Amino acid sequence: MTHKGEETTPVRRPEVIELRLASDRPVHSAAPLPNAQDLPQDRSQAILEAAKQMGALLKRKGHPFALAGSVAVYAHGGSRHLQHDADFAVLPEDADAVAASLHEAGLAVRTPPEDWLLKTTCRGQDIDIIFQLAHEPVTKDMLARAECLPVDSVLMPVLSPTDLIRSLISAFSEHYCDFGAVLPVARAVREKVDWAEVRASCGDSPMPAAFLFLLERLNVIELREGSS
Repeated sequence: MTHKGEETTPVRRPEVIELRLASDRPVHSAAPLPNAQDLPQDRSQAILEAAKQMGALLKRKGHPFALAGSVAVYAHGGSRHLQHDADFAVLPEDADAVAASLHEAGLAVRTPPEDWLLKTTCRGQDIDIIFQLAHEPVTKDMLARAECLPVDSVLMPVLSPTDLIRSLISAFSEHYCDFGAVLPVARAVREKVDWAEVRASCGDSPMPAAFLFLLERLNVIELREGSS
């Protein structure tokens, strides 16, 4: 009923949405969660266990050596996230004796095409026995500069931070120049490195010089004297 003079506006009824049963068509749903075996594994502890066993073996046999690579960075306070292998620096003249000790311990030794290292496997992890770092032979002086540090509770000689950084930076070339991999290492050990020594030994080469410039711009290290 309406009042006189008022226009009647038809009331719109809400539309009724027709419900339908699910059809047989495939339903597009979110991708299933990956299984545990599909996820990347954290091999850090496995690599540390292999490094400890190898270090103990080399110490027991009396071979001069120093832990190198990412496990050495960890020993100096760097990241514990290890995903590759463990590296040990030995003297070139000791390579055969070290290989014999590994054979005696039941570890197979492989000789890769590169003529500056030997490879073995310990506890399922790759181990590199290196007698040349960044195209320079491992020397007695280098091993003498190594610091005896705990590596997950096992004491062993570890390459000094200066030698460690120098070996990483000196390896840069036009064919390999992964600054992103070395930058966190430089940040982790920067207070322990003799940067003047690093600059003197490899800072004149183009790629190491570029990396040192990047460290300066990021305030990781101080500016070189005379630069602005």
